[in-house]
Amino acid sequence: MGGWKKLLCTHNQLRIDLTLACGQSFRWKETRPGEWRSVLAGNVFTLSQTDSHLLYKVHTPVSVAEEVAQQEAADTHKRAFGDSTDSIPRKKSKRQKKIFTDSLVATDCNPENDCDKHEEDDSSFGSILQDYFQLDIDVEQLYQQWSQADSNFKNVSPKFVGIRMLRQDPVENLFSFICSSNNNISRISGMVERMCTCYGRKLLDLDGVSYYAFPAIDTLAQDGVVEQLRALGFGYRAKFISETARWILKNRSTEWLVSLRTVPYEEAKAELRKLMGVGAKVADCVCLMSLDKTGAIPVDTHVWQIAARDYMPHLQKVKSVNDKVYREIGDFFRSLFGEYAGWAHSVSYAYKSYKF
Repeated sequence: MGGWKKLLCTHNQLRIDLTLACGQSFRWKETRPGEWRSVLAGNVFTLSQTDSHLLYKVHTPVSVAEEVAQQEAADTHKRAFGDSTDSIPRKKSKRQKKIFTDSLVATDCNPENDCDKHEEDDSSFGSILQDYFQLDIDVEQLYQQWSQADSNFKNVSPKFVGIRMLRQDPVENLFSFICSSNNNISRISGMVERMCTCYGRKLLDLDGVSYYAFPAIDTLAQDGVVEQLRALGFGYRAKFISETARWILKNRSTEWLVSLRTVPYEEAKAELRKLMGVGAKVADCVCLMSLDKTGAIPVDTHVWQIAARDYMPHLQKVKSVNDKVYREIGDFFRSLFGEYAGWAHSVSYAYKSYKF
């Protein structure tokens, strides 16, 4: 695709600089001020933002680009000459209607000079971004609800508007967070990129950088993965990755992870905890960030400290987070913030640990 496209989306609904850098996904990189790039759904996306729109470019692998060009040519022919099979007007989904009642893209625009000429967005790439950022959910309204429920959130939220939970691919989300044990965002990002470079399918080269798809489960289950990942600096996490991939292939299927979106939160979490290297926190991260469990609360030392200092002073006497304390903290925030407690918790967490 050539120029920038755009989706109607204000800063209050999405801040890409905060959302992409706060430790949900580890592959987004700021390639220049205000522009972010990563692999998403088998393509390389470049994102930017104005006050009113999310801007994007899509860089497709050669084979995919050819298919897109053919489809665009077919669509152009339809618009010019008509097609009896496409006589029924398209309707926007209920998900789109909530925010994107005027969802538009521009064929030629840029972050510095927003354009006025635009056309209706019916592209699959726009739909990918709407799903990935869960733009059907009105986060501005949620902020208002959370501010009414909690004075601490009310004080924090004006500085951290537009933080959303991503709806990630569960495979990438799971194996990335297995790398997160006793780690920081910078090191996790490096590990994930090395794993993709070593085991992922190469997509394309762009501005001197090679981009790779995230490895498939069966690839990570192959012989020699543990030794190779250890050589790449993964340490004990190398075995966790290999054994988790093998367990899934042996006991479930490659589609099992995404199927957990359809089961209740507690069931999904219990299933994930059967995997090597997946404790309560990692399971909750996966539940929240890729399995649609909006009430999942990942509890680590930072969250425990926030809870003890600002909400649950009796926890100041607790020396460590055991299963009982973990559940108590999660239940407290779910009671306080409601259905989207995991989203609200993430805003507070981002504020308290803001270093990214």
